[in-house]
Amino acid sequence: MPIISSHFFNGKISSSQEEGINTIVNEYNRRGWEERSWLAYILATVYHETAKTMQPIEEYGKGRGRLYGKKMKMNGEPYAAPDKIYYGRGYTQNTWYENYLKLTTEAKKQGKNWDFLNRPQLLLQPEPSIWATFEAMSKGWYTGKRLVNYLNDVTTDFVNARKIINGLDKAELISGYAERFYSNIC
Repeated sequence: MPIISSHFFNGKISSSQEEGINTIVNEYNRRGWEERSWLAYILATVYHETAKTMQPIEEYGKGRGRLYGKKMKMNGEPYAAPDKIYYGRGYTQNTWYENYLKLTTEAKKQGKNWDFLNRPQLLLQPEPSIWATFEAMSKGWYTGKRLVNYLNDVTTDFVNARKIINGLDKAELISGYAERFYSNIC
């Protein structure tokens, strides 16, 4: 169990931040993962993507000004159904119709009754959201890049690990968070 210093949270960890950290650690342990850098990087990503709340949230602006903020697929084709907009939601701000469909398909394969495509608000619930975070980051569902590509027995590259989620946007900042989380994990 990691010991997270309160300096991450301006000197005081709220009960909801602690619950979020515990949700992440519990999922890590449930999966039997042993690579500490993976846990540190997921913690850092969630810290950043949730504005330090450590809880699944909706994207600020709900995709305003972005193609995924409209009824548009990644290839630019519009869709009519379902009548939903796939802006960022969750611990890792899942976006795009295709990603919500992929999460739905994979959840059903694993016997989970989560239909993210028709009920995108499921990503605002801790259990489905943390499942989506771990599945997507470990299997490369967002960008084709996976945790193991940057965090393995040979390298711990927290900067380039950002490519798992969103290119190199804020990569140095999140790398710094990951280093701090990594140094606090028992």
